[in-house]
Amino acid sequence: MQASTMAAADSTKKEGFWSNWKCQVMELLYWRNLKQSGLVFGSFLLLLFSLTQFSVVSVVAYLALAALSATISFRIYKSVLQAVQKTDEGHPFKAYLEVEMSLSHDQMQKYAENAQYYINSTLKELRRLFLVQDLVDSLKFAVLMWLLTYVGALFNGLTLLIMGEHLFRFHMHLQFKITQVNSVVGKIQEKIPGAKRKAE
Repeated sequence: MQASTMAAADSTKKEGFWSNWKCQVMELLYWRNLKQSGLVFGSFLLLLFSLTQFSVVSVVAYLALAALSATISFRIYKSVLQAVQKTDEGHPFKAYLEVEMSLSHDQMQKYAENAQYYINSTLKELRRLFLVQDLVDSLKFAVLMWLLTYVGALFNGLTLLIMGEHLFRFHMHLQFKITQVNSVVGKIQEKIPGAKRKAE
């Protein structure tokens, strides 16, 4: 009985975590906080542009150097400031160093199960297509791969990612605006007598 209660509590906790995470993602996608969404998508776009100009190793190295330059400079600045003011505030990143960053066994198991499901589904679908379980589906897949050879000759993968990111951002912004317009129209119809009845 106690074990089932603990399992139910863990399940509720996981659902709450995933629900909160999904809400945060939707907040970013719908640009409800312009500064936060702009920072995330701007950084992602900058990363994609950097990868078109430099290798992955170079981009990772430059990002690491930039982060280290910022943290080391801040650490030295705070140390000098504490020496001048004769204070003992301790390490400037102490709060972040004490944050627990390890994943629990349950979280690792959840991620592993999700990854296993997607990998198995992908492998089964590829086996079905390559071994011609359904001739029509295999021919469709062959045509798609043939078309992708032309797309690959015109664009590289990073260019397609950048274009996809722009299109996705435009789509989400447009969808958010349409939702706002529908909400305004609905409020106007509620205030106009007979408008809702005629619309129906």
